Amino acid sequence: MTTRRRAREVVLQLLYEDDLNPNHDPALAEPFINKRMLANKPLSQFALDLLTGVRKHRFKVDQLLSQKATNWSLRRMSAIDRNILRLATYEMVHVGTPGRVAINEAVEIAKRYGGKNSSTFVNGVLDRVLRELNDKQGESESAAVSEA
Repeated sequence: MTTRRRAREVVLQLLYEDDLNPNHDPALAEPFINKRMLANKPLSQFALDLLTGVRKHRFKVDQLLSQKATNWSLRRMSAIDRNILRLATYEMVHVGTPGRVAINEAVEIAKRYGGKNSSTFVNGVLDRVLRELNDKQGESESAAVSEA
């Protein structure tokens, strides 16, 4: 059975490859996704959209993560943790995936692919990202109410 979590795992593999081998051909991603998603078109499209979005918004996502990863530079993080964080942050900021869903998925993927402390680290950083997003949303809602 192919699931959205599996789609995220496949995207993580491609982001990891992007990170460690920036000279590879990004066009190879789509056939890889289709094969891994067992030709399930909706899941293949979901994975492709995630991959394309993270690639497109990577600079902004990295800026946000750099602010929220207290005492950690992105360079110092393991490539797996860094890309799990990128994927979940992109989902929360640009896709509209509910924060708790994105965090839960990221933590479960970190348990499977990361190191011993990866899930705790990923949870902590993403919780800070979510708090900032919620604070910004609260500010914009307050401004809209005061304008009315």
